[in-house]
Amino acid sequence: MNFKHNPILLFLIGLLLLNIQSFGENGYKLWLRYDRISNKDQLLLAEQIFKKVVMPSESKSCTYSVIADEIRIACEGLIGSSLVFTSEIAKDVTLIIGTPDDIATFKSDHIARELQPLGNDGFFIGYLDDHKNTLAIVANKPVGALYGTFHLLRWLQTDTEFQKKLPVRQSPKITHRMLDHWDNLDRTVERGYAGFSIWDWHRLPVYIDQRYVDYARANASIGINGAAVTNVNANSLVLTPMYLEKVAALADVFRPYGIKIYLTARFSSPIEIGKLETADPLVPEVREWWKAKAKEIYEKIPDFGGFLVKANSEGQPGPQNYDRSHADGANMLAEAVGPFNGIVIWRAFVYSHEVPDDRAKQANNEFEPLDGEFLDNVFIQVKNGAIDFQPREPFHPLFGAMAETKLALELQITMEYLGQATSLVYLGPLFAECLDSRTYKPSKNSTVATIIEGTDFNDAQSMMAGVSNIGNDINWTGHLFNQANWYVFGRLAWDHDLTSEQIASEWIGRTFGNSPEVLETILDIMLPSREIVVNYMTPLGLHHIMGRNHHYGPGPWVTGGRPDWTSLYYHRADSAGIGFDRTATGSNALSQYAPEIEKAWSDPTTCPEKYLLWFHHLPWDYKMKSGDTLWEELCIKYDEGVKGVRKMRQKWATLEGRMDTERFNHVSMLLEVQEEEAKLWRNSCLLYFRQFSNMPFPRSIEQPEGDLEYYESLSFPYAPGIRPRW
Repeated sequence: MNFKHNPILLFLIGLLLLNIQSFGENGYKLWLRYDRISNKDQLLLAEQIFKKVVMPSESKSCTYSVIADEIRIACEGLIGSSLVFTSEIAKDVTLIIGTPDDIATFKSDHIARELQPLGNDGFFIGYLDDHKNTLAIVANKPVGALYGTFHLLRWLQTDTEFQKKLPVRQSPKITHRMLDHWDNLDRTVERGYAGFSIWDWHRLPVYIDQRYVDYARANASIGINGAAVTNVNANSLVLTPMYLEKVAALADVFRPYGIKIYLTARFSSPIEIGKLETADPLVPEVREWWKAKAKEIYEKIPDFGGFLVKANSEGQPGPQNYDRSHADGANMLAEAVGPFNGIVIWRAFVYSHEVPDDRAKQANNEFEPLDGEFLDNVFIQVKNGAIDFQPREPFHPLFGAMAETKLALELQITMEYLGQATSLVYLGPLFAECLDSRTYKPSKNSTVATIIEGTDFNDAQSMMAGVSNIGNDINWTGHLFNQANWYVFGRLAWDHDLTSEQIASEWIGRTFGNSPEVLETILDIMLPSREIVVNYMTPLGLHHIMGRNHHYGPGPWVTGGRPDWTSLYYHRADSAGIGFDRTATGSNALSQYAPEIEKAWSDPTTCPEKYLLWFHHLPWDYKMKSGDTLWEELCIKYDEGVKGVRKMRQKWATLEGRMDTERFNHVSMLLEVQEEEAKLWRNSCLLYFRQFSNMPFPRSIEQPEGDLEYYESLSFPYAPGIRPRW
């Protein structure tokens, strides 16, 4: 056939070549792209480092095999050549990876001494004293060498001056750095905005999707070492033998990457799959059932991490069904996994509409009296705020309130209340805002970070968990920029002293390259993005005014049914003003904080304005620090949010031609969606609240369009993330 005279065939071939050329620009590679190093000096350095690499064989640890695989992939991309490893220790070795025993030939006893305080996950990177040209990545355990390898590769991707920072000694500040998947066994995902679950339970355990391996690589590259793979609204079936075989297959994939697998335990499992008549944690037969189940799991998965439990919350069964305490339930499970060094993670997200007290107080009311009653292998997992992953919340008062109990911080990476996967919102500032919050308990210098890392209470183990935003979309997270939120969670769990800007710069460099113009432009978009969404959704401390159930879009008018699932419960707008009074004259939720905070935040003139309406019900004409009235300030904030998204779109548009078309267009279209959503929020909320303020809109803002009746009529019955109803 003569191709020259067949234009249709030529066109099809062109399309095929175009698709081949653009494959991989769809975001699947995440930040592990390993594009060719453009800096000549950096390229020469990388070529020198990988000239002759020595590391132990796979027979010593399966982790060494994945280290070798990662370096091969990286070298092919970064320096454009394949790599051959050797086991021969010689003077011309340029990189050696392993434990102190593995580099004993090099007589580097000082490195072994330096590694002692770094634990199992820590590592040392530096040149050997007697071998100036030999770079070493050394760790106490192979997994530490894996983390050190990823650290070196990250440097080669983003830092042209990393040699000046050698030697480096690092260990994570948090022991357990986990992703919590809200994935169901039918592959639906609760609050999932990136497609269905990546876990194909039907085809496991025989069929191992390559995505499972790439998932493990991505997590290990940012230091995540645990994954709870099932929904906290748990299904007992996952604890049956058939599903445990499937879980064991995933654990085999994760193990070389240092990732332990965890399961959510439905408290009523002894009834549902154990054929007992009760799940009462103080009944001996129930306790024995859980011990036998734990033994069965550890026989299949020797490094099983433990159980994550949601109990007596939002309809989930728990010990209170039998008039027992959370400690009774958690300790029963802790005794079952304790002999195998397992842990129990018991969520503090408990509240009930049958309790007349402020929902923000209920977790403290239930858990603080139990301080000291939990076994040592129990973590109480506490959300960053006392309501539910809002765009902005003050830190949860439980942090600092339980001196004799291990507390874990739970953050939400998937953006249930932050625009979901249609919005560009970098969560680094939100996570850092919580971690850096001063609690004043147990000391005036205490922060949420020092409490969860164990320094304030001398805990040897610590935990930080993030609710996963991962699905089976080709780019993993639905919105390309949601990858940055997975990334920043892992990096902050490893080292919460890193800044949001540092981590964003890393992610941009590894995702889009190191062009200064691209880096600066994307940073200018990412860093203010969280504040922008707060402005057009819930400024000045407003909260939980989203649509019912799906939590998509504005719903300040939502009422009816249980009060604590309505918007009116939280904003309390009326002709007298707006906001939730949580001072001593209201619900007195502020009394759960340290006296220093209670005193400062009880006074609206000294309460941070970002939390003002969280703690105060104030008149519409209340004077703000700006000199504007509360109503005017509210209007200005909503309008600033819309204008902020518009600026993000304008900045992104300047990047056309500076990156691949597919990713550029992907973000461009979603920013257009986000601007429309921002206008929807502004118009809806301001029209709704004006009926109470009876005040005009400031002339300085874009006047809200449409009428309130129209916005109230909007319906989103198939919005993603709606909780499945069984």
